[in-house]
Amino acid sequence: MTRNQTINWGILGPGSIAHSFVKDLHHVADAKVVAVGSRTLDNAERFAKQHHIAKAYGSYASLIEDAEVDIIYIATPHAAHAANMLACLRAGKAVLCEKPFTMNGQEAEEIVHYAKQAKVFLMEAMWTRFLPAVVQARKWIDSGRIGEVRMLTANFGFRAHRDESSRLFDPRLGGGALLEVGIYPISFASMMFGQAPAAIATHAHIGATGIDEHFSALFTYSEGRTAVLNSSIGLHLANDAYIYGTDGYIHLPVFLAAQSASLYVNGAFAETFVYEGAEAGYAFEAAEATRCLQAGLSESSIMPLDETLQIMQTLDAVKQQWNALQSTPSHPFNPHHDQSIHSGGQQ
Repeated sequence: MTRNQTINWGILGPGSIAHSFVKDLHHVADAKVVAVGSRTLDNAERFAKQHHIAKAYGSYASLIEDAEVDIIYIATPHAAHAANMLACLRAGKAVLCEKPFTMNGQEAEEIVHYAKQAKVFLMEAMWTRFLPAVVQARKWIDSGRIGEVRMLTANFGFRAHRDESSRLFDPRLGGGALLEVGIYPISFASMMFGQAPAAIATHAHIGATGIDEHFSALFTYSEGRTAVLNSSIGLHLANDAYIYGTDGYIHLPVFLAAQSASLYVNGAFAETFVYEGAEAGYAFEAAEATRCLQAGLSESSIMPLDETLQIMQTLDAVKQQWNALQSTPSHPFNPHHDQSIHSGGQQ
């Protein structure tokens, strides 16, 4: 593909997040939605009519087979991501897949390996990395405005409607705070420190259905650097991030969807960056995928595949600590009663 060529998008899974994505895609130059695929034709046709999309398919396979589609945005539930990605990649379709990338590191390793071998573009849709406010924060860090980054805190949590039959509370469908919202602060820490944590200490509150309803984690990195991360699907958290350096710090309000960033140097306010565009945030990740395809790239340097895999492996390491304590005699796990578990140790 050459620069300035229009990239044709297909939507796999016309759920609520797909509606937001398609609306935001109108802000991306050289990008056009040409088809949508659902498990039922009725759902696909309703979505296509609402968004003026030319083609609607009653199966994912039909969408994937459409020769006009260059890249497919996967917006299905967590547990379906791996199979959906693999089907697209095997057909030679580029993929932008919603978070979490997969259910675990083993699935992620298989998908990443296949994409690299096949040289087909693949990217995790971690929109936070591409937001102008986060880009500005990274520029301040790269230019040395806050010195060496030594510590960060990041929180993301909301209080979900308590329906224990819903996806959010079903462990088989990837329910729980870690995969639903915890991936944002964990990915944010990975972006800032550029490596996996050397050690993890974590505490989780496990609810009646067996999913983590909220958790806290302390990640330790080389040279004593640390990240304190909190997430919940049962508590409204102040969803901010602070990045602390030897000469100052940066505050990102509602960091996962940040519209502003404030810089403090030597304890004093220095400046604030505010982005006032109309985009919701999906446009920036879509623009990166579009740019990569136009340039003939098989992955993004901003959200590289090896880092996506490393993040999924970090999520596994967190879960493994919880699972180990659930299975010990001193901490028997009863799925009919709430309990809290905690652990600390090497990844």
